[in-house]
Amino acid sequence: MVVDTASLDEQRLLRLSLYAAGAFVLMALGFALLTRSGSILFDGIYSLISFFMTVLTVKVANLVARPDDERFHFGYTAMEPTLNLFKSLIVIVTCVFAVFGAFNRLLAGGNSAEYGLAIVYGVLATIGCFLVAWIMKRRSQHFKSDLVGVEAKTWFIDGLLSGSILLGFIIAWSFEHSTLSIYAPQVDPILLIILGLAILPIPGKILLESLKEVVNKAPPETVVKEIERRLKKSLLNINYDHVELRVSKRGRDLYLLVHVVVSDSFANETVSQLDEIRRNSEKEMKKWNPAIMIDMLFVRDRLLAG
Repeated sequence: MVVDTASLDEQRLLRLSLYAAGAFVLMALGFALLTRSGSILFDGIYSLISFFMTVLTVKVANLVARPDDERFHFGYTAMEPTLNLFKSLIVIVTCVFAVFGAFNRLLAGGNSAEYGLAIVYGVLATIGCFLVAWIMKRRSQHFKSDLVGVEAKTWFIDGLLSGSILLGFIIAWSFEHSTLSIYAPQVDPILLIILGLAILPIPGKILLESLKEVVNKAPPETVVKEIERRLKKSLLNINYDHVELRVSKRGRDLYLLVHVVVSDSFANETVSQLDEIRRNSEKEMKKWNPAIMIDMLFVRDRLLAG
C-alpha cells in the first residue's frame, strides 16, 4: 500500500501528541502528589485521557489511510468523526465530574496546597501545552486532517487550563503571604470550577460538528452553494436542464452525488463520452478540494433525480 506524504506527516504529528501526552501525565500526577492540588490532579487526569485518546487516534489515522475494501466499501474515513465525537464526550464528562468534585471541596472549606511548587508546574505545563499545539497547527497547514485539528485544539485547551491554573496558583501564593491567607485554601476549588465551566464550550462545539457528520448531515449552506457554483461551471459545455446535488462530509472526505438532468439537445450518446464529462468535472472540483469524491448520473426524467 502506498502512503502519501500527507498521511505520513499526519501520523508523525499524532505520535508527537502521543509522546507529549505521556510525558505530561507523569509530570502532572507527580506534581499533584507533591502539591496536593486538585487542579493539578484534574490536569493530570485530562492528560491521561488525552494519552489514551491519542492512542486510538493514531490507530484510526492508519485505518483512514487505507483504501476501501470488502468490509468498508466506502473506506475508513467515517471513523474520524466517530472518534472525535467520542473524544469530545469524554472531555465533557471529565469537566463536569471535576466541577462537581471542586464544588464539594469548596463547601468543605477548600484544600491547602504547596502553591510555590505548583507555580513551577504551571509554568512548565503552560509552555509545553501551547508549544505542542503550535507545532501541530503549524506543521499541518499543508494538509487537511480533522484528527490533527482536534488534537491541536485539545492541546490548546490543555494550555488554557494550565495557564489558568498557573494564574490561580500565583493568586493563592499571594494570599498565603498576606492578610488574606484564610482564603488561600478556597482558591484551588474555585479555580477548578471556573476552568471546568469555561472549557466546556470547546468540546461541546466539536461534539456537535462530529455528530452532524456521523448522522450524515449536509455541510453548511455556504459550502454547498460554493460546490454547486463550481460544479455548474465545470458543466458549462453540457446541455442540461437541471443539476441535482447532494453533499455529505465524513471526516476528510467530501462526497457529491450529482444527477444531471440533460436537455433534449444533449448530443452525447456513448458511455465513453459520459465518462469524459465526469472526469473533466471531477478534475476541476479536485483542484478546489482534493478530498472531493463524485458520483455523477445522467438522466432525462427529472423525477429520477429525486
